[in-house]
Amino acid sequence: MMEKILILDFGSQFTQLIGRRLRELNVYCEIVPFNKIPEIDSDVKGVILSGSPFSVREPKAPQVDLTSIKGKLPLLAICYGAQYLAHHYGGAVNPSLAREYGRASLDVKDTGCQLFKGIPSKSQVWMSHGDTIAVLPDGAVAVASTNDISNAAYRISNEQTYALQFHPEVYHSEQGAALLKNFAIDICGCSGSWTPGSFIESTIENLKNEIGNEKVILGLSGGVDSTVAAVLLHKAIGTHLHCIFVDNGLLRKDEFESVLHSYKDMGLNVTGVDASDLFLSALEGVTDPEDKRKAIGKVFIDVFDTESHKVENAKWLAQGTIYPDVIESVSVNGPSATIKSHHNVGGLPSYMKLKVVEPLRSLFKDEVRRVGKALEIKEELISRHPFPGPGLGIRVLGEVSREKLAILKEADHIFIKALRDHNLYHEVWQAATILLPIKSVGVMGDERTYEYTVALRAVTSTDGMTADWVHLPHTFLATVSSDIINKVNGVNRVVYDISSKPPATIEWE
Repeated sequence: MMEKILILDFGSQFTQLIGRRLRELNVYCEIVPFNKIPEIDSDVKGVILSGSPFSVREPKAPQVDLTSIKGKLPLLAICYGAQYLAHHYGGAVNPSLAREYGRASLDVKDTGCQLFKGIPSKSQVWMSHGDTIAVLPDGAVAVASTNDISNAAYRISNEQTYALQFHPEVYHSEQGAALLKNFAIDICGCSGSWTPGSFIESTIENLKNEIGNEKVILGLSGGVDSTVAAVLLHKAIGTHLHCIFVDNGLLRKDEFESVLHSYKDMGLNVTGVDASDLFLSALEGVTDPEDKRKAIGKVFIDVFDTESHKVENAKWLAQGTIYPDVIESVSVNGPSATIKSHHNVGGLPSYMKLKVVEPLRSLFKDEVRRVGKALEIKEELISRHPFPGPGLGIRVLGEVSREKLAILKEADHIFIKALRDHNLYHEVWQAATILLPIKSVGVMGDERTYEYTVALRAVTSTDGMTADWVHLPHTFLATVSSDIINKVNGVNRVVYDISSKPPATIEWE
């Protein structure tokens, strides 16, 4: 039995954060759209209602049938969820006189409430809503308030139903983790035993039972996800796993050779394929970012299909799909609803006739790294920065050419090596070098130059949904800039990107 908490997603930008906080407590949870609730069986120990960009007063506001949940299972309603309970169970929700957004001081009135056990009577919380609960629903008791909100938290008498106007899942809510622990462990009764070790054990056993002695093909990328998926499968089915590592010509400098060597040292059955000419030919004359992604994806599928046919009687295709990909591919309308064209989910052509196995589809990125460490995979592979599926193809802005790729690879190599040499690599979640499609005037020696500009990008993030730019030391940036300009022919200007996500994205294309 896999005990779990269900999170019903109403489209909030914070829904994945709720899941992440529960996972940090070693509590397994699943995020599902509010309109696609699975059967509530004995594995489900509790339910959480997320926030939403909608107002409960709007005609198109999400509606959910809680008949099988409310009053029967522990229920925690957050923001929109709290307003939904009030709106539909005898209370009233009105527009706020002023939009309630940002930090607020919470004052707990009902200190005997189990949800707030051990939590100080006053703490900071994070608000993000335009409506307020004016009248509590039937049977409700006010638990906490702020200076501006009378009903910041409430509970339903004779039920394990709790509601919060604030967001406990965000770091700005000082006691949010303790509150979620009270709900998941004390109220829902979860054991908190879902660890990397338990995941590895159960996943290997499930893979053995599911696949048996059939052959599996896996496309390795050099990234954390496909590497961890490969090792899990290798432990489950051994040489029945056939890995294919394609050089698309868009990898970092010397990456194909070094990563291929690392995989073979790990005992994986890997075939390396140099298809760089095919990819670069397909990119000739292509400038639109989405068209580039599609061109790269099409060639990869063609190459992968050709190589797959060399593995006789293969029945399975393994993918390194992780949980954010799964969530975004079934999401309700909200900030996380957009599916990137290079996500694994749904990317398998029907003509390949292979069954899909995704060993990591229940894990967030940081959990994949934890599992990788528990599997004793080399730190250099586990700690690698995320790298986009289309590779440097979307870091050469505009049309991709061999000349531009050569310039970018050298500049990128200098930047990444410098981060490692100065012990900054692990302070950065993702670093990128971007070749801009513009040239500018410069002076080298006594001569004027007219050459490319390179942009450096370094961000901190947890899962890529939001990101802040890294305040790299000025002396470090000066050194990197000087090295690139002096050592890379074709570049005479280096700039540093100080944009955060949102509003900017991590990649430029």
